[in-house]
Amino acid sequence: MSEIKLNIRRGTAEDAEMLAPLAVKVFNDTFANNPLNKPDDMRAYITEFLSVEAFGKDLADENSIFFIAETENKIIGYAKLIEHSTEDCVSGENPIELNKLYIMHEFHGKGIARVLMEKCFAEAESKNYQTMWLGVWEFNFRAQKFYEKLGFRQVGNHIFQLGSDPQTDWIMERKL
Repeated sequence: MSEIKLNIRRGTAEDAEMLAPLAVKVFNDTFANNPLNKPDDMRAYITEFLSVEAFGKDLADENSIFFIAETENKIIGYAKLIEHSTEDCVSGENPIELNKLYIMHEFHGKGIARVLMEKCFAEAESKNYQTMWLGVWEFNFRAQKFYEKLGFRQVGNHIFQLGSDPQTDWIMERKL
């Protein structure tokens, strides 16, 4: 990562217009070519959860914490934590959810996701959270491997609604 001059900062309401297109691009790059994901279901999810309006609401939510990764004033990724969020299978004490970790594909393998995760861990620990949990699609093997390297382990699953398609996400947790 030495060649990339990376800045990690807190997300603000002003970031909604830049985050939405980035999220749509990363979401499509990651999931659109999988034959299990129908284009109508992808569009429905994007419209509901990755629009400028949806980001505006999320950024204003007092339980959401965004970290923006940028280089040369260009957003290349972000992480979203949700405070006071849990699932029945999460066994760790005082959990916080890692709801999103999106990195533009051309920056994969450059350590940016790890830097964002370290920022998330530090934030959670500073607020006395003792467990971080996340949901990851059962067929997103790259992400599962990344989270396992960071010490997450599968503790259950839940349904992730992609448009009209109920998909299975693994629930993974890590002690902080």
